[in-house]
Amino acid sequence: MAVDDPVTVLRRWHDFGGVWRVLGHRSGAVIVALYQCTGGEEVDRLVSADPELLEFLGGRLSSED
Repeated sequence: MAVDDPVTVLRRWHDFGGVWRVLGHRSGAVIVALYQCTGGEEVDRLVSADPELLEFLGGRLSSED
């Protein structure tokens, strides 16, 4: 089974009404939490050092920025 790249995951999550938030950075990787559309309950986390993800995020801390 192929795994989507992290930028695609975040775009799809947002397109379907979900909210994502950057929780922090660790060892060159970014930790992003995926929340329900209400922004309340965390559903999953994404940890990646993918340069395209870091570029996509820029200085944003959430999909609400």
